[in-house]
Amino acid sequence: MKDQSTEENILKAAISVFQKKGMAGARMQEIADEAKINKAMLHYYYKSKQKLFEAVFRQAFEKFAPHINQVFNSDKSVFEKITEFTDSYISFVMENPYLPNFLIQEINNNPEFADLFFGSEIAPNPFRFKKQIAEEIEMGILKPIDPKQLLLNLFSLTAFSFVGTGLVCGILNLDERKFKSMMEERKILIPELLINSIKK
Repeated sequence: MKDQSTEENILKAAISVFQKKGMAGARMQEIADEAKINKAMLHYYYKSKQKLFEAVFRQAFEKFAPHINQVFNSDKSVFEKITEFTDSYISFVMENPYLPNFLIQEINNNPEFADLFFGSEIAPNPFRFKKQIAEEIEMGILKPIDPKQLLLNLFSLTAFSFVGTGLVCGILNLDERKFKSMMEERKILIPELLINSIKK
């Protein structure tokens, strides 16, 4: 019988190793050492590195995607969704700082594997949000803008600081406390910037 706490410990250890070294650079022995179990025990739970990686990726993706879809599929206005997305994304990533780098790195390195997740029911789906942007342009609420460009602006402004944390902290001379404080400020600044740029 597999023990849930042991499995959770393995996944936590795997996250740490995969985050540092990626799928290609990670070794099962390193993950076993990180989890403080022997390699035979690790293989009992996950027969291959690929299976373990899939479990880690799925866990990360299933944490991340619902937060995005909850905003996209709400009945709120585009302006409200921009504000809510920014607050939700920044808050979530500050609690799970490994996720953006891990997801982006592995999606870029293994697009075929990532396609399996983007095709799943929980994958981020901005269809309704893109349609709503087009509708609010027609109603005269928003300036004409390609909905994809607006989404790219939103993703870029919210994600970059976390994907490039080392670069941001180095250039701006920020310690951890100052970085977190700046991210809290961005919950207000990013929506203001985007809304003012598209408001008619």
